[in-house]
Amino acid sequence: MDDPVSEYTARLLQQEKEIKLLSAEIERLKDPQSLDFSSTGLDELREENTRLKYRLNILKKSLQEERSSNSKSMTNINQRLQEIFGDAISVAYPDLEDPPLAVTPNQQAKFGDYQCNSAMAMAQMMKSKGQKVNPREIAEKIVQNIPDNELIEKTDIAGPGFINVHLKKTFVSKLLTNMLMNGVQPPTLDKKKRVIVDFSSPNIAKEMHVGHLRSTIIGDSMCRLFEFLGHDVLRLNHVGDWGTQFGMLIAHLQDKFPDYLSISPPISDLQAFYKESKKRFDDDEEFKKRAYQCVVRLQSKEPDFIKAWNLICDVSRKEFQRVYDCLGIQIIERGESYYQDRMTAVVKEFEEKGLVELDEGRKIVFTPGQSIPLTVVKSDGGYTYDTSDLAALRQRLFEEKADIIIYVTDSGQAMHFHVVFAAAQHIGWYDPKVTRVEHAGFGVVLGEDKKKFKTRSGDTVRLMDLLEEGLKRSMDKLKEKERDKVSTPPCRKGGGGECIKYRDISVIWSIARLANIQEAALRKAAETCEIVLEHEKEWKLGKCILRFPEILQKILDDLLLHTLCDYLYELATTFTEFYDSCYCVEKDRQTGEVVKVNMWRMLLCEATAAVMAKGFDILGLKPVQRM
Repeated sequence: MDDPVSEYTARLLQQEKEIKLLSAEIERLKDPQSLDFSSTGLDELREENTRLKYRLNILKKSLQEERSSNSKSMTNINQRLQEIFGDAISVAYPDLEDPPLAVTPNQQAKFGDYQCNSAMAMAQMMKSKGQKVNPREIAEKIVQNIPDNELIEKTDIAGPGFINVHLKKTFVSKLLTNMLMNGVQPPTLDKKKRVIVDFSSPNIAKEMHVGHLRSTIIGDSMCRLFEFLGHDVLRLNHVGDWGTQFGMLIAHLQDKFPDYLSISPPISDLQAFYKESKKRFDDDEEFKKRAYQCVVRLQSKEPDFIKAWNLICDVSRKEFQRVYDCLGIQIIERGESYYQDRMTAVVKEFEEKGLVELDEGRKIVFTPGQSIPLTVVKSDGGYTYDTSDLAALRQRLFEEKADIIIYVTDSGQAMHFHVVFAAAQHIGWYDPKVTRVEHAGFGVVLGEDKKKFKTRSGDTVRLMDLLEEGLKRSMDKLKEKERDKVSTPPCRKGGGGECIKYRDISVIWSIARLANIQEAALRKAAETCEIVLEHEKEWKLGKCILRFPEILQKILDDLLLHTLCDYLYELATTFTEFYDSCYCVEKDRQTGEVVKVNMWRMLLCEATAAVMAKGFDILGLKPVQRM
């Protein structure tokens, strides 16, 4: 007997081939210049076109059903509905180019589960072309051409042309069972991509502060999301490890620890060391001259100065690593110094293409449509952040061969990155239709005065101080509720990160403990027990669980992670409504003994916990495990 996997794959490939052939034939029939009207009547062509479309819809349905029944991946219901309505619109209005397609979850359950709102936008589009059509008529025609599918129970049209969609309960139940059997698996990946996320990026010789927390956590979560979806992710830490500030640091190091080349200097507080050197740099002209000389000798890569630079960097790295260990962050350091040798080549490339202008000794690059230039060479011949970021972007595009590059910094740098990306496109490094390069910005941390958050002394709040304070307050709360004795590691470990990121979904798993149901029994039930969705709260929870792939897709589109936080809150709230209305475990009122277990509801609890756990994992949160 043939290998069933090979047989299934071959059948899918054949169906996809037929779909492509039929689609091409339909497109050919739309073009009057390709037809010979002397030998073929118009009615016969229309009839053939109808037959081809019918056959095409049958093949698409067959292909989708085969994929659904053989796939362990979670189904994106919204995406599937868009495919269905996209097909219906193309059949109903074949001459309308790029018709708008809008399918969203219905905000009011009484009107259905999803809603297609394309009819109104299509009416506007047709009106602009001189065709006046009532949106409701458009909606009716779309509904008439919806192909047979496994999702939709019924549709109805509301108002001016909203198409309300009611899902089949058997379909939703089947998807929930599939998820319980196979776990929370990512949607099917069309193509594995090389993704680079640039995040955290503190400066050497300065301690990480509260402002770095957002970039670090948001960047880590984005990496986790892309990794969960199956992409190849490179996590990069673009630290500030090069520049004129190292001149004053090295000069101060030479004075304070003159034997630094043979004995490692005991620098315990790098922040204080930096302030000392900065004060000397500002107040002492002779020291300032020495500092500039040190910069020149460092950039010339003299061994003694490279060693001094490495010593300073190593002290910073140890402090950074304390924070990353506390937060559970994995990241590869690749600072500005990594791109130094590439900057000269970048400037030369811009010059050879005639894109560099001279401005009072500076070399600048203006990009069409941008009012602010990039300074690629300073008047003293040195390079800038602009040069460094251009070199980094080029390296990531050509050497790393990235398909997606995301920069996670505060929104104050949005304009800078916008101009850098524009320059890279202008010189021909990448096509935004092929390669995605984006800045994922976030707001800065503000204090009560609405200014950048600082301590009363005027210093930026140290991140380690925040994490340690978070640990103390979290442990105090646990002790107050006597939860410190039952919470599982890593929440009781000596690091503030897990407590700051700590969330508790143990209430869901405690239901199974209450009924004395083991995991093996739940797995067996998933195989044999139909998940009943008759109660309105069961139905609401089931649909909410299955929206998880839609949420992940939305984050991929707009890079806004708060959508996942909002979804998890909504899921928790929906579960609470379900738990308050639907008995999972029924007890004898007098003895307290369990008399009945509604297993399909236990499975809904398990599915909720599984999705929430995966959502928390993407956010870098570790929920309490069952004990």
